[in-house]
Amino acid sequence: MKPPDSAAPTGGTEPTSEAQRQIVRRVTLRLVPLLFCCYVIAYIDRINVGFAKLQLQEVLGVDPAVFGRIYGLGAGMFFVGYFLFEVPSNLILHRVGARVWIARIMIVWGLVSMAFVFVKGVASFYVLRFLLGAAEAGFFPGVILYITYWYPPSERAGIIALFAMGAIAAGVIGSPISGALLAMNGIGGLGGWQWLFLLEGLPAVLLGLIVLMVLPENPQAARWLSSSEKTWLVERISRATPPSSGAAQHGLRSCITSPLVWLLCLIYFLRNVGTYGYEMWLPSMVKGMTGKTDSMVGWINSLPYLAAGAAMFWIGRRSDRTGERRGHMALGAVGATVGFVIAATANHVLIAILGLMVAFAGSKASLPPFWALSTELLRGTTAVAGIALINSVGNLGGAVGPTLVGVIKDKTGSELPGMVLLGACYLGVALLAFVIPRRRQ
Repeated sequence: MKPPDSAAPTGGTEPTSEAQRQIVRRVTLRLVPLLFCCYVIAYIDRINVGFAKLQLQEVLGVDPAVFGRIYGLGAGMFFVGYFLFEVPSNLILHRVGARVWIARIMIVWGLVSMAFVFVKGVASFYVLRFLLGAAEAGFFPGVILYITYWYPPSERAGIIALFAMGAIAAGVIGSPISGALLAMNGIGGLGGWQWLFLLEGLPAVLLGLIVLMVLPENPQAARWLSSSEKTWLVERISRATPPSSGAAQHGLRSCITSPLVWLLCLIYFLRNVGTYGYEMWLPSMVKGMTGKTDSMVGWINSLPYLAAGAAMFWIGRRSDRTGERRGHMALGAVGATVGFVIAATANHVLIAILGLMVAFAGSKASLPPFWALSTELLRGTTAVAGIALINSVGNLGGAVGPTLVGVIKDKTGSELPGMVLLGACYLGVALLAFVIPRRRQ
């Protein structure tokens, strides 16, 4: 995916303020809804294993006493594959372009997700979770990098929030659907969990074909923009992004030796320990607290996502309006810590669910300012490898979080004590947020 030419084009008249707003609005309406839908499907395929878990114990053939850790490790295997292939995938995306590579990612992950129909035991469960992570690697950081080609740093938190709300919509939309698909148990000789993977994997393949047909590589390749509009878009990015120093152009080597990149990796790792430890176990926690049917669990499971969507949108917009990133990130992280503590210590089911809603709202609210700040601090080709490395190492937290909660569940008989540990991770995120420099040094 080649970025727009960093040299500002010359000639032409600066559009009026109203014309500029219309250009940006058109870009947003053309790009963000498609990328949003792609992320909705990606996230459903990533976390629907949490619903499949409600029927997987018999399929995997494991003792109930160890099922928690078996499931937690399997859920986390996604992030091992994701980690190993994330940076290479993003570097390839940068070379071949967003349209082809994002389409490839989506089609392959859709096919792998549908292949879960053939799970017969623990080994095949682990292998397919690993392959799913390898297939999806490069999608999220590729889109974050792609956003930097269209929007200046001052607007990115809001745009990233709009895109990342696909994960929220995945929970709001996907939770009731997943619960309903589990109720198809026995239809056509398939288990409900098999229908879940089969029908939720197919949209990724279809959307991948749409991306291949309509997604432009960068502003200069957008057929729905005039030449003067393309020029203005490239110029505004060039003006808002200072040129990289020579040292910043060494890509992956520069990332690996950068203390700043590793600090961002650590923050994102702690955040994802909390986020995925939560999401992969949320349906089980709701089921245990309420005792409701799988379909009703799906509806209740959507409530934290609704709260998270509102918090993410508000924090993202406010962070862009004020230009402040670190405090907004810390605010979300502290909210997550408070919510986890409430959920773990509540004596009433409604208070516990309220705590889970607060925890997830804080968790998701920390995301837009984190990525907005990260893209401001990274420059040039360092951003290509840097965004991928942060996302790759950080997402190893997705392997650790579900596994830790599973081990605690097996030892205590409840997932809720694990919430305290997840809250501690978010407290670490809040503290480390203020170690990040305010601007690029």
